[in-house]
Amino acid sequence: MLDIIFKDGQPQAAKAGGSVLNSVVSMGRMDLPVSFISEYGKDDVGNLIDNFLKNNGVDTSSVHRFHDGSTSLALAFLDEKNDAHYTFYKDFPAKRLNIEFPLIEKDDIVQCGSFYAIWPEIRKKFKKFIRTAKERGALILYDPNFRKTNMSELDLLKPLIIENMKMTSLLRGSDEDFKNIFGSGTVDEAWGIVEEFCKCLVYTVNVEGVYVRTKTFSGKFPVQKITPVSTIGAGDNFNAGMLTAIYSNNYKREQLENLGEKEWSKIISTAVTFATHVCLSYENYISAEFAEKTKGGEGY
Repeated sequence: MLDIIFKDGQPQAAKAGGSVLNSVVSMGRMDLPVSFISEYGKDDVGNLIDNFLKNNGVDTSSVHRFHDGSTSLALAFLDEKNDAHYTFYKDFPAKRLNIEFPLIEKDDIVQCGSFYAIWPEIRKKFKKFIRTAKERGALILYDPNFRKTNMSELDLLKPLIIENMKMTSLLRGSDEDFKNIFGSGTVDEAWGIVEEFCKCLVYTVNVEGVYVRTKTFSGKFPVQKITPVSTIGAGDNFNAGMLTAIYSNNYKREQLENLGEKEWSKIISTAVTFATHVCLSYENYISAEFAEKTKGGEGY
């Protein structure tokens, strides 16, 4: 979708957006071999998004470009803390995700999340793809990113969220996600709920820090104290940072639940650095300059 960002009632920026799109653009800028599976129109906004993705190293051959509808818009209104609340405008075709899904191989990485991962109109296709990816040995990152605006539908959507969690290798969510979905107030309460079907949980608590829970490791990692310009894309780029570190260090799905403090510190510090950088501008993704500097350094 296209994000149009407002502050004090005035538009500040218009950016290609969407949770997973924000992540893949950052990973594309880090030269990861990344592809995008989604849908947008064959209209001016869709062309803008498509060209932007391609120019940032993202393969769009698995995107459904439709005629009978319009590319989605999201109006993002920043509050006094520069956190966003949204109004969405969507006009999808009757036939959704009309594509040939790519064949996933062992040790590929698949990221999915937000409302798109539980959307009833595409649920059957989505579930088949993710289940097949799991069976073929892919590492699957799922971020529920469940907003308060969807709380009225929780009874209907919660079983789908849990079903997604059961197919994931790495579950990443905020304290607000788990409070909204399960009513939990701490990382240990959240882990107590999901550990029976989840081998690895990364739990973020805004400025308080990041918690990791697996069967063999329990740890907490710090975040950087900043005054954000916009928090749009912060969680998405946290995910991008995690996957960049996982890919760059060649960590496999089977290894995640047995990683120790040294390995998790490397993954989480990269994630925090990505998220922090994005919060200091109206961009939804890491800048090309930041990406070049990071690629030239060590530790991710």
